[in-house]
Amino acid sequence: MAISPESNLCVSADIAAGVPPAAALFHSLADETRLRIVARLARGEARVVDLTAELGLAQSTVSKHLACLRGCGLIDYRAEGRQSFYSLTRPELMDLLASAEQLLAATGHTVTLRPAPGAALDAGDVMA
Repeated sequence: MAISPESNLCVSADIAAGVPPAAALFHSLADETRLRIVARLARGEARVVDLTAELGLAQSTVSKHLACLRGCGLIDYRAEGRQSFYSLTRPELMDLLASAEQLLAATGHTVTLRPAPGAALDAGDVMA
């Protein structure tokens, strides 16, 4: 799943069009904003308003990316009153990102895809 350039919405057309689920998963993680959201949610749950403030993005942008990640089954939310708290559903995703960091480092590209324990996430974090 990915955000369609034409409609800017999350679509499941990848799998429906015959794209294998593994390719659809990596396609969903191929966006810097979604990687930043995943890195933030790795530190704990957050509301859309928290993500917009921490990532410096518009609410509509964050909401669309959250919808894509949710459609992929990587995140979910819990409602508390009128607020929604988003969190990762698959801790294995952190193992995948750790492996990606190691692979990229081995090819000469040092990146940070996961937050350091207790680290604050700045607008420029992830994809270093």
